[in-house]
Amino acid sequence: MTTTIRSEPVDDRGDLVHADDPTAQLCLAFVRLEHDIVGRGLSLTTLRSLRVRNASAEPDADLLGILAERLGPATRGVVVEVVADDPGRSAGMLVRLEATVAAPEPRHHEGTSMNPTLTTLTALRELEHVLLPDDAGYADACRPWNLAVAQRPAAVAVPQSTAEVVSAVVAARADGLRIAPQSTGHAASAIADAPFDDLLLLRLHELTGVEIDPAARIARIAGGALWQDVVAAAAPHGLTALHGSAGDVAVAGYVLGGGLSFYGRAHGLAASSVRAIELVTADGELVRASADEHTALFWALRGGGGGLGVVVAIELDLLPVADVVAGMLLWDLSAAPVVVRAWAEWTGTLPESVTTALRLMRFPPLPELPPFLSGRELVVIDGALLEGDERAAELLAPLRALAPELDTFGRMPSAGLLAVHMDPPAPTPGVSDHVMLAGLPQSAIDALLAAAGPGVATPLMAAELRHLGGALARPHDGALSHLDGEYALFAVSAAPTPELAALGERATAQVADALRPWSTGAAFPNFAERATPSASFFSTAALERLRHVHDLYDPRGAWVASHTVDGD
Repeated sequence: MTTTIRSEPVDDRGDLVHADDPTAQLCLAFVRLEHDIVGRGLSLTTLRSLRVRNASAEPDADLLGILAERLGPATRGVVVEVVADDPGRSAGMLVRLEATVAAPEPRHHEGTSMNPTLTTLTALRELEHVLLPDDAGYADACRPWNLAVAQRPAAVAVPQSTAEVVSAVVAARADGLRIAPQSTGHAASAIADAPFDDLLLLRLHELTGVEIDPAARIARIAGGALWQDVVAAAAPHGLTALHGSAGDVAVAGYVLGGGLSFYGRAHGLAASSVRAIELVTADGELVRASADEHTALFWALRGGGGGLGVVVAIELDLLPVADVVAGMLLWDLSAAPVVVRAWAEWTGTLPESVTTALRLMRFPPLPELPPFLSGRELVVIDGALLEGDERAAELLAPLRALAPELDTFGRMPSAGLLAVHMDPPAPTPGVSDHVMLAGLPQSAIDALLAAAGPGVATPLMAAELRHLGGALARPHDGALSHLDGEYALFAVSAAPTPELAALGERATAQVADALRPWSTGAAFPNFAERATPSASFFSTAALERLRHVHDLYDPRGAWVASHTVDGD
């Protein structure tokens, strides 16, 4: 049995992309064709013929060369026909594809569901540590850290080694599946709307380990390792890293999204500290990207997000910080009008050695919470100061003058910074929204207080402002070179049920919309858990360069990542 599939160079809305550029149109049309084939539970090996409707009477030899390269050796028997014909439909469309594929009748395999996609997973079935929907342990292996997201892929793999990662990638491609690498699933909501029935979920939480070179101040980190693993390994050497505020976040996803640390205003994005990344490409090749090897790929991985391969190891520079002045100041939420204004004024005077956040927080009355949090509505300022004790006290004095109910700022081992932000200690269901702010004038503060301040009935868990600037604003050589904004807003709400998730979506959006008049128009990948255009993350030049790298390393669109590079 055969079927015909047509593909055009259009975006997800059906609008023509790359008008009058036949090479780009051919690439996009082929990617969409492959996605369609894979979405039917098939692979390119089922392709029997391919007709290229080309606007030119003399088809460009370069187009045929690109097509041959994208088809690859597994499809050498495919009959390719180029027809000089008007592709039609819209002005500027120069290329359209028509493919004939062999579509075998679905066959039921004992022990599997009747999903036609599952009946074709012959290569994955041969591997260890791969689970299908009917297998014991499948649901646990698929469960992300963000429990508001349900993931039910065609298969899930939990590799124990780099070799098993390679085998899983090769098998997934042979079985016609796309691949979603995931370490913890903190940002699982970003792919929640992706089709899962043609997807291998590649969970990397068993691929762990950290090696420290104290003399060179470099850490080598396995692809599934968490920040708490890195900080614990570095601390005995008087070292730390540009880690995030939560210890149970995976290093790989954090670094690929840029990485925002409480050392950030002094030392920049965590992506700038990366020395090398080893990853498995869509062809199952293990490559090392650094300033000297696969340099275009190295540039793209430094903040350019996922979608280029499975990260199996990262090498990054460490900071010679054995201890740090850090902690939090806490007030009842009724003090927010005074505290928020004071913090906004204070942050405008700080040296780059100080990085802090302010949060308007609401806690449910849970017995497992300490009394100063349980059932409380609070305003909290926390962060770190890379200063001596006396200078740190001088800098904190204006905030301490506001008589906080609780003040924990003091010198602590650098490993203690992971506990300061009070991130949830276990997997939690949540929804969020995010805006980058050019500034925090009085009108913006008023808008924040009206949306999330005292007396407001809202299901919000927290409305957070991170102070940016300093080294975070200075470009480094990476796809996400810097952060465009003086502050980042992150609003989050608990979502234990679908109904509460819907309420949380509205509440977080209301806070983000209230601050949007002061937005820079940019977005930060680590904070953007909703679908966000790539142009919000990267400059125009960086986005074009990033698209080119994706064309080189993932021409067939094998990967599913938190944020795709749209328009390629």
